[in-house]
Amino acid sequence: MGQSNDKGQDEFRTAVTMTVVWVAGLTLVVIFAALFAGLWLDKILDSKPLFTIVLVLVSIPVTLFLTFRVVRAATARIQPAIKKDVTEEEPHRGEDS
Repeated sequence: MGQSNDKGQDEFRTAVTMTVVWVAGLTLVVIFAALFAGLWLDKILDSKPLFTIVLVLVSIPVTLFLTFRVVRAATARIQPAIKKDVTEEEPHRGEDS
């Protein structure tokens, strides 16, 4: 029983770590894409900091939205595993050792 609990904790830690990696990666991609797109548009349209500032500011809510979606999807995947572990242990609650 201890090994299955350790395995469940390892799976949980792995899922949390992967979620953090995804969120960090998406954040970097969105911010750098906004930065480079803004710099490129400012160069093309000769409007020095305007598009860079606007796109970087717009990237903040986009990043928050994507973070929410990734965490929500990861949570949906983690919860069934937790519920399964709880239901497997329930029949043993009333038994005396």
